[in-house]
Amino acid sequence: MKKLMGLLLGLVVLAGTVTAQKLRESQVPAAVKAAFAQHFPHVTAKWEKEDTHYEAGFHQNGKEMSALFDANGTLTETEVAIKIAELPAAIHQYIQQKYPGATIKEASIITLANGTKHYEAEVNGQDLIFDSAGNFIKAVKA
Repeated sequence: MKKLMGLLLGLVVLAGTVTAQKLRESQVPAAVKAAFAQHFPHVTAKWEKEDTHYEAGFHQNGKEMSALFDANGTLTETEVAIKIAELPAAIHQYIQQKYPGATIKEASIITLANGTKHYEAEVNGQDLIFDSAGNFIKAVKA
């Protein structure tokens, strides 16, 4: 029984470290909140912590968005949800070839701090990341 409880506790701890942690606004560093307000004035966010970064989820101009900040308040990337049909044809072809029969659950455009744009497609519990031309870069657990 002790082994089972230890295993369950270990799984709970592991699951907590792998997934994003929801935060109250009071748990977000002042520098991060100030940077968010500067980039996205008059917008209210829901906050999560992902590894060492803080993610603000929000709606702006009728679009679902998120912004990722480091602990110092530096904006590292933004993400805007798009329609699956807006993904480049090369991405659809890649997914059909590598994941036959799978469906794309969500799609978005990620803009890195340096202006580089990537596409993201959620397939089979993974976020597949592509460059702006639709070339596969990597898969990350969703």
